[in-house]
Amino acid sequence: MDSQTQIELEAAAFRRLRKHLMEDRTDVQNIDMMNLTGFCRNCLSRWYQEAANERGIDMGKDEAREIFYGMTMDEWKASYQTEASAEKQAAFQVAFEENVGKQNG
Repeated sequence: MDSQTQIELEAAAFRRLRKHLMEDRTDVQNIDMMNLTGFCRNCLSRWYQEAANERGIDMGKDEAREIFYGMTMDEWKASYQTEASAEKQAAFQVAFEENVGKQNG
């Protein structure tokens, strides 16, 4: 497989993952994703932002999230986010530190 085809397939897979998370499974909470997998929609939007920044594109966190989510975070939260239990919040703190905190530390 040539490198351009590989890039196109990877981009197609990313677009399908985004559709799955943003349209097909809006019921899946970010906190549950982070606790189980070590990443969530916000991580994906951050990776998008980091890729843009590495290529000299000035993009902030809010802009990247709005591109990935297709709406503002406030709109997403109001439409889809549910209240997390204290246990989920505690597990999230551990998962965040293990998966995100070490990257920024």
